[in-house]
Amino acid sequence: MNTSVPPPPVRLLLCDDHAVVRAGLRALLSSADGIEVVGEAGTGEEALALAARLRPDVVLMDLQLEGGMDGVTAIRRLTSGPDAGPRVLVLTMFDTDADITRAIEAGATGYLLKAERPDELFTAVRSAAAGRTALSAPVADRLLTRMRSPRPALSTREREILAQLAQGLGNREIARALFISEATVKTHLGRIYGKLGVETRSGAVAVAKERRLLP
Repeated sequence: MNTSVPPPPVRLLLCDDHAVVRAGLRALLSSADGIEVVGEAGTGEEALALAARLRPDVVLMDLQLEGGMDGVTAIRRLTSGPDAGPRVLVLTMFDTDADITRAIEAGATGYLLKAERPDELFTAVRSAAAGRTALSAPVADRLLTRMRSPRPALSTREREILAQLAQGLGNREIARALFISEATVKTHLGRIYGKLGVETRSGAVAVAKERRLLP
């Protein structure tokens, strides 16, 4: 006679700023064996509060949250406390190098795209709860490609421009501060974006802060 007791279900907290998406995820995940959705959050702040109260095993986190705290900041807060916090599994539409890097460096256990099949999502949740890394195939491919072809380090001038960028200065102001032309600033910015894997000024500053490239 088999008297083994099944393991307790994975306690899961959802965080997505779209109520319809949360409802869909709750319905989908609640149908899976061994997964219990214990709460929903619409903001990063709400996710932190609910995680402290509900003590989930895994938080399924969207990166793009409207207003307030973004997903990366929420991940860092959830995973960097003195006590062992929940595992955080990113579920997003975005697979840029910058988004992936920021999320993983902030402490995410896994990174999934919203195009995943349901069974892959269920497996990823269980893997994250067990402390195993879970990555969508396209994300894993991007990470491997990046590891095989690491981006070159920023030059001294590029770091100077990045520091000015972080202060909110425009191209003309940066040119004046560093005694160079605006055209030179634009050239350096293009190189900075390429090395950091971003496409915008805000993205460059965000990645620079994550990698501690700023003074």
